Amino acid sequence: MATKFAKGLTLLVITASMFAVSMANKDWSFGFNYTTDWWSRFGNHNLNKTQQEPRNIIVGGSEHWHFGYNYTDWAIKNGPFYLSDTLVFKYEAPNATSFPHSVYLFPNFWSFLNCDVKRAKMLANPTQGAGQGFNLVLSRWQPYYFSCGERNGFHCNNGQMKFAVMPMLRSF
Repeated sequence: MATKFAKGLTLLVITASMFAVSMANKDWSFGFNYTTDWWSRFGNHNLNKTQQEPRNIIVGGSEHWHFGYNYTDWAIKNGPFYLSDTLVFKYEAPNATSFPHSVYLFPNFWSFLNCDVKRAKMLANPTQGAGQGFNLVLSRWQPYYFSCGERNGFHCNNGQMKFAVMPMLRSF
């Protein structure tokens, strides 16, 4: 019983945090300048272009996708993410000095929380992150739960190679 309560509370905290982070950086003026007269609002079409155009976002920034980096913190610091943004997963192809990595998408929060890669879908295998990396467009308004699926979830559980994003709608 306590475990169900703890998981439910964790789900609530993560969902509220994702929503708060994605809404915190919103420009609630909707492109209007409230210091001018009311009628001039209807002629104001000078929207912020950087907020309208989809971005290519390298997961982990200059750290890329590797074992031991906290991607949940990275996602919180680099949000909000918007529909049509592209996440780019870059990682080394397997070699004698590095462990292989992959990209998995979990179907729900519970499998993400437990790093249950058996229920997840492999999006990119260990060789697809080399070079330009593996690209995934955030094309649906839904939570996305990502992790590395290597070693049957060990990289997800112990290597902090997991994060969730909820793309927001762009304001026009």
